[in-house]
Parts: sequence; structure tokens; C-alpha cells
Amino acid sequence: MKPLRVLSVTSELFPVIKTGGLADVAGALPFALAHEGVRVVSLLPGYPPVMRALERIEALREYPDLFGGAARLVAATAHRLELFVLDAPHLFERPGSPYLTPDGRDWPDNARRFAALGRVAADIGQAAVPGFVPDIVHAHDWQAGLAPAYLHYGDLPRPGTVMTIHNIAFQGGFPAGFLHELGLPPESFTVEGVEYYGQIGFLKAGLRLADRITTVSPTYAKEIQTPEGGMGLDGLLRSRSKDVFGILNGIDEHIWDPASDKSLAATFAPDTLERRSLNKKALQARLGLDANPDALVFGVVSRLSEQKGLDLVLAVLPSLLADGAQLALLGAGERTLEDSFRAASVVYPGQVGCLFGYDEELAHLIQGGADALLVPSRFEPCGLTQLCAMHYGSVPIVSRVGGLADTVIDANEMAVASGAATGFQFSPVNLTGLIDAIARAKALWSDRASWRRIQQNGMVAEVGWRRPAKRYAQLYRSCLEEV
Repeated sequence: MKPLRVLSVTSELFPVIKTGGLADVAGALPFALAHEGVRVVSLLPGYPPVMRALERIEALREYPDLFGGAARLVAATAHRLELFVLDAPHLFERPGSPYLTPDGRDWPDNARRFAALGRVAADIGQAAVPGFVPDIVHAHDWQAGLAPAYLHYGDLPRPGTVMTIHNIAFQGGFPAGFLHELGLPPESFTVEGVEYYGQIGFLKAGLRLADRITTVSPTYAKEIQTPEGGMGLDGLLRSRSKDVFGILNGIDEHIWDPASDKSLAATFAPDTLERRSLNKKALQARLGLDANPDALVFGVVSRLSEQKGLDLVLAVLPSLLADGAQLALLGAGERTLEDSFRAASVVYPGQVGCLFGYDEELAHLIQGGADALLVPSRFEPCGLTQLCAMHYGSVPIVSRVGGLADTVIDANEMAVASGAATGFQFSPVNLTGLIDAIARAKALWSDRASWRRIQQNGMVAEVGWRRPAKRYAQLYRSCLEEV
């Protein structure tokens, strides 16, 4: 098996910098791919947290003027990950999130910031770094979408290119007037290039010009090729359907391991599920819930948004909390949803406990202590939280969309009888569907032997990166055959 070198181009990378699931995927894949003979070096913007995390820094290339200021490319390591970092203070040394100002608005120069990421990725792809010439440049989401474009319009030999969609809702559209400033040739501004409804489309550029397109579950790969799921890009994706692949995400089973997780009050395994009760007790205490070991505790670990279906959870709270059930919620997002859940914790003291923001330890405790996890997303490319839930014995209740449909086996009568079920699915994604799924979960909760079997099924399901890594390695190699 020929060793491969892959440049992974990403705007976030766990545990160095994270706002969502992209970071988890980009951080786990390099380790998983190493077992497939693939060496991955990740190119990352030099945000302040990134620069603080770096070890063994080596300057590789100077840029006297990269979209408005001096920059340099450095090689480094962090948390055992091999990195190239674009150290461009005028673009990345600022407060706020990687994408937003402290008051929650898009940075006005995001076009320059992430074009710079793509430009430097293309330079690396065209042998700018001695000793590391990648076979594949793998671009993640719109922030890396111009990397395939710069390589396509360059006049040097190029590596193979792969573009991964983690969420097609975020596309990176910017005014056409940026074209010259970003160093893109006039001929690129066509429907066959970077033009997208009169703008420069970063994601669209990657989808049009990369050799292969992947997304993070087979069902989502189908959904984004429909007008309902493609968000304007379905026609392009249908035209390239032979190059579109759905590869399920996995979770890092070293980080997410209930048998050794230090965030838990008690570690456990499929044959020691009774120890989960200690985590349930700790979770109830942490969020101010009544200390009732028999209460069915529903967990939520999510961005609070309508996409995630959290408005539906609010609407069904009376029936969800009936019979003494409880809700443990961790998340942040839309202000109206935060305010509504905060109010619910006052209306239902001891039954609704919330923490707004993100707390990695509490996320693990909810997975290890809640009895069921709610994931009622209206669309979900893959989802990682339901995989973590299964691995931690928290029975997922999910909408039948995207990767949720691909990863959870519904506890219908036949699946329960045959011992195959791992959770509950519902469709359509509305109040009636969610209420019915909750009712089915409550009914099965009364049969603790069946509930325990579903927990154990989820815990032994293969949710790691072994199979996805094999598929990525195969995809890279097939891509090289045509470049």
C-alpha cells in the first residue's frame, strides 16, 4: 500500500480550536488515517489560541503582503497533531470566535481571511514547502473552499483535491468586487468557476472544481442533491453525482470512552451499566434537578437553534416532563431559545436544569448520566452527539434525517424483539412526531430489561473512525488515479 501525504485544510481543529463538529472530525481523522498509511498535516489559521498551543515552531515561508499585511507559514505540533499554521496577525489575531466579532457579527474581512487560507493551501499543494508535497489537498467547508480553485487556476502541477461539506447551510458568499483582490483570474467568474448568483461562492467553488466531493453521511449525500436539502447547490451536486460520496463521521473513542472518562462520576462498561446511576445522581446535582433515581432524564447537548429542533423541545415540555421526567440541557445559540429554556427552568424547578454556553466535562456527564438524549434536528449532516450517546448508554431519540437516520436503529417492535434497536427515530420532524417518539421511549423505559438491551446495543455499535478512515483512504487513492 503506497503511503500518501494529505494536506487537510480546516478553519478549526480539536483540541486546539473548536466551535462545532468540524473541529472534532478534523482533529480525529489524522490519527485514524495513520493506520491506513496516510500522513496528514493540517493547515490551520493562526488564531490566538492556536498560536499559544504550538510546540516546536519552524518558519517555512514569508509572505510580505498577504491580503493586506505580512504573514508567515510555520510548521509546528500541538497535541500530537502535525500542523502548518498561517500566522497572519492582521487576519487572525483578534478577539471573538474564528468567524464572528465579540458581538456576534461576521468579521467584515472574512473573504480575505479565508481566501488567505485557501491561497496558502494551494501554495503548499504546489510544492512551496520542501519535504512535504501533498498527494491530496482535502478542503473542509466553505472556509477552505478556494483551495481547489487556486489549484485549478494555477499553472503548476497540482495534487488531487477533495472537498468535504460538513453543513451545506454555510456557503461563504462574498461580493464579486473581491475577485481581483483575492488573486482569482477574470475567467474564474463563471458558472463553471467561482461565480454563484452574482457573488464569489467559496463553497460553490470547491464543489465545482475539486476532483471529489464528500459529505458526512450517505443519507445527507442524497438530501443535498434535492431542492429541499441542497440550499441552492443541488443542481451542481446532481451534475457531479458520480463524484459525490457520503462517508459517516465517527467519534474519537480515546476521548469518548465511558470506561476511562475522568469527566464522569463513575466509569462503566456494557456489563456494568448499573454504575451509570452515580453519573445520573451527579448530573441531577450539577443542574439542580430533583435527586430522583427513577426519573427518566432526557439530555440535550446542542447548539440552540431551530435547525436543531430545540423549539420543538420547548413546545413539548409539558408532555415530556409528565410522570416526573426531567430535562438536562447544555447549549448556547439563539437568544430567544436560551431565554425560553431559562424561563422553563423557573416554571419547572427540579425538572428542568440548564447551563448556557459550552462545558466539555458537563457534555460528557450528560452523555454518561442522562437516560435518553434528544436530537430532533430538522436537518443533520451527520451528528456526533447521537454517536456519543450510544457509546455512553444514553438512548438517542432522533429525527429521521441525514446521519441520524444512518446511525440509529429505531426501536420498533421487530427491532426490539430481535435485539437490534439502538434508539428511537421519528418522522416527520414536527410536534406530533416528537411527542410520539417520547411516548414510545417512556413506554419502553417501564421495561427496564428491554431498555438495558438497547443501551448495550448502542455501546457495542461501531461508532469510531476505523471504517470511515478506510473509505477516505480508498477515495484519496482513486482520486490520484485520475489526476
